[in-house]
Amino acid sequence: MHHYAQAWLSTIDQAQELQKQKEIEITELPAIKQITDRILVDTRTRFQDMDGFGASFTDASAYLVYKVLPEDERKKVMKRLFDPNEGIGISFLRQVIGASDYTSEIYSYNDLPEGQEDFELKHFSIDHDRGYVIPAVLEALQINPDIKVMASPWSAPGWMKTTGHMVKGKLRPECYSVYAQYFVKFVQAYEEAGIPIYAVSVQNEPGYEPKEYPGMLVSPAEEAEFIGKHLGPAFEQAGIKAKILCYDHNWDVPLHPLTVLSDPEASRYIAGVAWHVYGGEHEAMSRVQEAFTDKGVWFTEASGGSWIPPFRTAFLDQMKHVIRTTRNWSKTVVWWNIALDEHNGPTVLSRSTCRGLVQINQQTRAVKYELDYYTMGHISKFVKPGAYRIESTMVRDQLESTAFRNPDGSTVLILSNRTAQERVIEINTGKGYTTYTLPEEAAVTLYWA
Repeated sequence: MHHYAQAWLSTIDQAQELQKQKEIEITELPAIKQITDRILVDTRTRFQDMDGFGASFTDASAYLVYKVLPEDERKKVMKRLFDPNEGIGISFLRQVIGASDYTSEIYSYNDLPEGQEDFELKHFSIDHDRGYVIPAVLEALQINPDIKVMASPWSAPGWMKTTGHMVKGKLRPECYSVYAQYFVKFVQAYEEAGIPIYAVSVQNEPGYEPKEYPGMLVSPAEEAEFIGKHLGPAFEQAGIKAKILCYDHNWDVPLHPLTVLSDPEASRYIAGVAWHVYGGEHEAMSRVQEAFTDKGVWFTEASGGSWIPPFRTAFLDQMKHVIRTTRNWSKTVVWWNIALDEHNGPTVLSRSTCRGLVQINQQTRAVKYELDYYTMGHISKFVKPGAYRIESTMVRDQLESTAFRNPDGSTVLILSNRTAQERVIEINTGKGYTTYTLPEEAAVTLYWA
């Protein structure tokens, strides 16, 4: 009886980018070789269930894919993004409730002339999204029905805020309950359009006030009050099953989610915490998880961009996030924009340094797959929603690993060599042994049934 493992390799010289290698045999006994590393994959020790892996069809991304690309090219790109066989099988989308920074205009679903209010939300409408955002998400769902869709607002509508605008300011206290209804209407409208909402977070980056794009400061106490007294009860009353996630910001302020979760009134409505990459360390997620073991962990944003130089540094960095976020209880790994253009837009920012998974040139319509596409593919193509993480040997900053058991019983092992030396690795699969030689600073995903 011969068992084989598949291997998909990415090398630091970019000669291989998620390239399928020849199959490697799994034998009953270890091979006699000079081994530098031994890895045990322990299928009996199980951790969190996985929800999915992906990015965001921001207004900018959906516009490029849906409006700039000709139809045949769009179909190819969508397949390469969402089809697990022809592409990387993206299984999680974080959608924006209204506008983010990656849009050509700032909008909400309830925009009013200056000085007007609409406490009954009579003018609520998601029509802006019907042009290309909703069609893009629906096409993704058609290609991969396993996709879960999460949604996050960057700001409440301007009239609900202390500034009267979506840029800057806080939510007015008298608008807490109408803002909860705004979430209800959003979820209902998207579901009517054919897009089930799996989870919402209350506010993207509640601790940061951007100067050029929508944002809204929300303190831990305000977030707890909004969820406990308004959003939670509003969802319950409307029969909305979408999970509520708190925080949705960086690892460096774990006190924020700890404070929100310590509020018993809010906590009963909260499924867990959403986290971003731009400050602190991955271990913050474990610290909060250990304090509230009944709550889940979702890693929801890590944008690629010129502040981390491509290719080498960015590649190593993203492989580290794939491994360390999942090793710290995250059910998801989510980058940011699915697609951006040759100027890192469309955007309302005066200067954009972000990179998408795909670059779509608005002039030539040329499509380029960025390193972010391949790093995401190392996990999204192989680990299926409903898989759970299992134990695997890891040596931090040398040979890092994360492993999963899929619902069909297959096993996935992701390895990142963080050293300048080639490593000869003996892997104990639990069913036998295999040896893999991993080039310097390369990453590989191994898959066996």
